[in-house]
Amino acid sequence: MHPSELEKYFREKLAHLDWQSISETMHDQGFVILEKFFTEQQCNVIRNNYDHPFLYRKTVNMQQYRFGIGEYKYFSYPLPHLIQHLRTQIYCYLMPIANTWFKLLDLDTIFPETHQEFLEQCQQHGQMKATPLILQYPKGGFNTLHQDLYGEIYFPIQLVIFLSQINTDYHGGEFVMTQQIPRAQSKAIVLQPQKGDVLIFATQFKPEKGTRSYFRMTMKHGVSPLHQGERYTLGIIFHDAVS
Repeated sequence: MHPSELEKYFREKLAHLDWQSISETMHDQGFVILEKFFTEQQCNVIRNNYDHPFLYRKTVNMQQYRFGIGEYKYFSYPLPHLIQHLRTQIYCYLMPIANTWFKLLDLDTIFPETHQEFLEQCQQHGQMKATPLILQYPKGGFNTLHQDLYGEIYFPIQLVIFLSQINTDYHGGEFVMTQQIPRAQSKAIVLQPQKGDVLIFATQFKPEKGTRSYFRMTMKHGVSPLHQGERYTLGIIFHDAVS
């Protein structure tokens, strides 16, 4: 698909989503799934590019850093058109949610209206490297619970796109999130999104209403061990990295 057609494709697809409902679900639980947002062909194109080294700036062996078992690769700028257009356009819909969260928590940050303006803020703090990444897990692969923070500037919401079909391409490998409120045990959430689904979720925390005011509910995410097969996902993070 030509870049201009991709831009129009995502613009129309995003415009037809029920963003009021998405916002309410994000406020309520800190995540939401957009079912079958990507076509099977789009998923396969991204997955099949995994072995094209010219697309990536950095490869990380997760076991080497005790992050889990598997591998991920950070894309280089300029990003592939599909990733670039989605990242740029969906930011505009997520930005009001992020600003509402920070306002409820009495945080001073106001996120700008466009993703380009936000990236300029990242650059002013030395964060200039692309963070969208593709992750590959083999049998036995997993990812420890973590938060994707790459510097002082961060956007509180991110995406993961599922490029493989659970219970067909792989078994196990569920997406795991934890939610923790102050002075309480963590709550675990286990999800099994389908191929083509987009999961939108909180990067570090979401606001939770207390008896008098809102407080931070801390969130982390990871992947449970794969019993068999191979699992690919695409992560889209909106802030850039220092390294």
